[in-house]
Amino acid sequence: MFDKILIANRGEIACRVIKTARKMGIKTVAVYSEADKDALHVELADEAVLLGPAPSRESYLVADKIIAAALQTGAQAIHPGYGFLSENEDFARRVEEAGIAFIGPKAHSIAAMGDKIASKKLANAAQVNTIPGHNEPILSAEEAVTIAAGIGYPVMIKASAGGGGKGLRVAFNDKECFEGFTSCRNEARNSFGDDRVFMEKFVEEPRHIEIQVLGDSQGNVLYLWERECSIQRRHQKVIEEAPSPFISDATRKAMGEQAVALAKAVKYQSAGTVEFVVGKDQSFYFLEMNTRLQVEHPVTECITGLDLVEQMIRVAAGESLAFTQADLKRDGWAIECRINAEDPFRNFLPSTGRLVKYQPPVATMESADPARYGVRVDTGVVEGGEIPMFYDSMIAKLIVHGRDRAEAIAKMREALNGFVIRGISSNIPFQSALLAHADFQSGNFNTGFIAQHYAAGFRAEDVPHEDPLFLVALAGFIRRKAREREAGITGQLPGHEVKIEHDYVALVSEGAAGEQTRHELHISEFVGHLGEALVRVGEQSFRIVCNSRLNDIRLTGTVNGEPFVAQAERGAPRQPLAYRLQHNGYAIVVNVLSPRAAELQALMPFKAPPDTSKFLLSPMPGLLVQIAAEPGQVVQAGERLAVIEAMKMENILLATQDDQDRRSAGQSR
Repeated sequence: MFDKILIANRGEIACRVIKTARKMGIKTVAVYSEADKDALHVELADEAVLLGPAPSRESYLVADKIIAAALQTGAQAIHPGYGFLSENEDFARRVEEAGIAFIGPKAHSIAAMGDKIASKKLANAAQVNTIPGHNEPILSAEEAVTIAAGIGYPVMIKASAGGGGKGLRVAFNDKECFEGFTSCRNEARNSFGDDRVFMEKFVEEPRHIEIQVLGDSQGNVLYLWERECSIQRRHQKVIEEAPSPFISDATRKAMGEQAVALAKAVKYQSAGTVEFVVGKDQSFYFLEMNTRLQVEHPVTECITGLDLVEQMIRVAAGESLAFTQADLKRDGWAIECRINAEDPFRNFLPSTGRLVKYQPPVATMESADPARYGVRVDTGVVEGGEIPMFYDSMIAKLIVHGRDRAEAIAKMREALNGFVIRGISSNIPFQSALLAHADFQSGNFNTGFIAQHYAAGFRAEDVPHEDPLFLVALAGFIRRKAREREAGITGQLPGHEVKIEHDYVALVSEGAAGEQTRHELHISEFVGHLGEALVRVGEQSFRIVCNSRLNDIRLTGTVNGEPFVAQAERGAPRQPLAYRLQHNGYAIVVNVLSPRAAELQALMPFKAPPDTSKFLLSPMPGLLVQIAAEPGQVVQAGERLAVIEAMKMENILLATQDDQDRRSAGQSR
């Protein structure tokens, strides 16, 4: 077994590998860029080596520097994590040539499966079901349109070296095919240094289901069941679960056996994933094989009890698998939500900056030693840390394990309620809305789920609450408890002491114009129960028990006997004294006042925000890679004006209105 390994990655996956190595008694070496000098993975590792400047092409993608760091520190093996150089056959080969073990598959397996065109040919030879398409590189957008006409729309345009949703487009007509080919080629060239693009038939109403495989150097290959990855946005996974709520045991077995056949065909060693697209009739077709650890591997660890990183290390050290296919059992249901730094209410724009508050829910399972039926948080950040613009947007992975799917969904909703992130935006409200959706809960979804249900984008009204008056009552409860604390302050002037009222008025702000809904509150105390009160909102009553501190953002307790986890804090835009509360993805701003203060509040004028509709404002920090408009050009609504690159994705900025008077509608600020 190895004494020391180097992790050629960053963020949560680097921390994940370090935890397993520590459990196995193996020392670790971290590598980092200048942007990551204070990152968590650098702190956790036994040693750390600086690679270079922040851009990944000058640090995490420079193979020479990584191999030199391993030789310099005496690391006997390198774990590549996922992304960066994890599926680079040249890197894997050079690592082995330097006398260092590569904790992953052999270079020949990466070469065979990393090229999507070659992998489809190999899959056909191994009698694995494949999708009809054009498996040779397409040289021009015009040729792409001609080929698409032969296959029949819709088609999927894919970069041969793509991954993570980059270098991939779906086209339903010639125009989309022409533009999609150009975008795919550009993204592939910029992200992977390989601009080859191919095309295949797009299976409508598909599900994305993948099989986890594990092989050793003795030729043993097993499948570790499947993961359901159909909840995707722009071809990037949002929620993953294991097992799938859709396929039958017969389909599960057939997919697993085909995945093993393909892995054996390329003499696969280590952990890998064979991805399939599955039709409504449970017909399935090979998509690609990812020759690395997947982001969503924790859900497989939960249902199998295996530590996949440990298995990768043991296989790389020459050990054979210590179990057979018959030994593998499925236990319970696991779900993973990717917590990303993006604003779902602004078309998921990347959000960068400092994590002013970062309080994940309490973890009861550990990645390196998976327990049962609990909560797990895989992350590479800490409170006060920075989310830089140079890398992907993932903050953390939130994983839950339940006895069945219903229990897992309930655990995940509660865990999301308790996940506190401030300073940047996150996609937690969107995740909460997805989990609450009736079609998700019933398992009635496919890869078009998000596009179908959120075609106009994600809005506040897309997060309904079962009982929004509960949050109004909770705001009243908090205000009453604050008044009790104020009343206990010594040194108050006689006759002017703080009085504890029973009646309040709650003003709930709604809409961009700041309209307010008024609610009458009456709050009664229960003698001897300091953390308990009965709050009446109109005709509804809420018996709230909560002993969280008043300055805690995360509140836990019961309402009418049912447990809850919610978030509350003082201060909201243009309302510094109001409370902002969140529960099940739903957010509300409540100003709790005495009846007299509410009368005076009604006299205060509302100041509308300035009109910025005539300007094109960059919605996030990023690199301006293209300006598409010329000075003096007449701009039409929807016209491409500029391209901003942030967090490894291109973001196209469009004109929001016609330029009627020949002045550009896209003045940059």
